[in-house]
Amino acid sequence: MGLTWMAWTWETATFFVVIFLLLCAMTAWELKSPGGAPRLGILGLETTRGDRLFISLLGAAFIHLAWLGLVDADLWWALGLSLVYAFCVFRWV
Repeated sequence: MGLTWMAWTWETATFFVVIFLLLCAMTAWELKSPGGAPRLGILGLETTRGDRLFISLLGAAFIHLAWLGLVDADLWWALGLSLVYAFCVFRWV
């Protein structure tokens, strides 16, 4: 079975490479500074670094889907909004 079923564009490849690099960076961070003690954020949940990354990725997916459905503009703005969202999640959640 080949990979012809997938529309492999540079955007698709970049998406998967970025996810892979994020996982590598989180692994390196954990190896350098083990533990990453859970903290209680504004959501009232105890979250670890991995939890916050997962929440950031889910939020970015929903931001992009909402952007595609509601706004007729470039996705670069959605990417910027997703990065701001991820910063806020890692800072306060």
